[in-house]
Amino acid sequence: MILWQTLRFAVGGLAANKVRSALTMLGVLIGVASVILLLAVGNGSSQAVKDSITSLGTNSLTVSAGSAAGGSRSVSSVKKLTVADAKALATDADSSAIKSVAPVVTTSATALYGNVSYTPGSVVGTYSAYFETSNQKVAHGEYFTNDDVLGSRKVAVLGATTAKQLFDTEDPVGKKIVLGGTPFTVVGVLQAKGGSGFTDPDDVVIAPLPTVQNAFTGFGTVNQILVQASSADTTTAAQSEITRVLLGTHAIADPSKADFRITNQASLLTARESTTKTFTVLLGAVAAISLLVGGIGITNIMLVTVTERTREIGIRKALGAPRAVILGQFLTESTLLSVIGAGLGVAAGIVGSHFSIVGIKPVVIPASVLGAFGIAVAIGLFFGSYPANRAASLRPIDALRHE
Repeated sequence: MILWQTLRFAVGGLAANKVRSALTMLGVLIGVASVILLLAVGNGSSQAVKDSITSLGTNSLTVSAGSAAGGSRSVSSVKKLTVADAKALATDADSSAIKSVAPVVTTSATALYGNVSYTPGSVVGTYSAYFETSNQKVAHGEYFTNDDVLGSRKVAVLGATTAKQLFDTEDPVGKKIVLGGTPFTVVGVLQAKGGSGFTDPDDVVIAPLPTVQNAFTGFGTVNQILVQASSADTTTAAQSEITRVLLGTHAIADPSKADFRITNQASLLTARESTTKTFTVLLGAVAAISLLVGGIGITNIMLVTVTERTREIGIRKALGAPRAVILGQFLTESTLLSVIGAGLGVAAGIVGSHFSIVGIKPVVIPASVLGAFGIAVAIGLFFGSYPANRAASLRPIDALRHE
């Protein structure tokens, strides 16, 4: 009975100041929704990066030029990667863990089709093994072949985004585009892989390596070499074999002075996950400040409420209301403010997570929902305790004399 009366008085007190109560709950709502959404964005970003990396395949390795250990060798002394390096890897008789090799050059050029002009994110020159190594699936048409590479044929495979920009709803297969002044016949369109929020892997044109070198980059170095291990279990062995072969082609005796780097998807995924976890924690800390501000707002509102209702408190105490009843009423009011605001914040956060934010699809963390709600309620109790204690400590005579 006492609990029911306390709750009834608390609800009545909040209802008497609807605008003030609504603004206080709005502060808590924003805090809770911010925590849920920002942590969801961080988690969504992490998931997008993970999906992007794992989509390349767990047995894919990337070889790029540069000191593996961050050594002191000058840029001019570092030997760049070449097609000869790729051929050495592909033809090495002792490399049983290596399944396929694809050298890659990357450049940019404007593509023309009829009256449409579009510059894709990248133009890639490579071998036909690139598609399997990078886990690229064709949606329409077909890949170019080894014969296309050997014959330097002017054929191209388009990413889904590039195909959409150039051809809209028209089927690109068999059509001709002009890429940087060179005509290419489209032989295939890749399945869409989806971006990670910052880059679009589908915005690409892929053509035979000699064709791209002849038209754009020249027959010099390559940007990287993609290597596919025979299986996920042989990735480490393949990495050792790549190191052995390239140390030989680069005439380096000391492995610590290697002028190339080898990255596999597992190590890259670990590094990216570590970065995104730090990013998520930072977002959560920023959002938590909103909850703190909401708690301070509860304190201010409850202090004003106590001041305005001092005479009411005096009358109730004069009629025999014990200290615990007065304390419980004001604590209940502050708790109700935080509970209702937190509940609305949870709803707003879950609804907001259904929309993309800065190109990232938020993924709600269930623990963040429970945590944000629980912390908001605890903040209501904590920040409401001082005004409640102040109200309960008033002497009846002083309260009745208050103007």
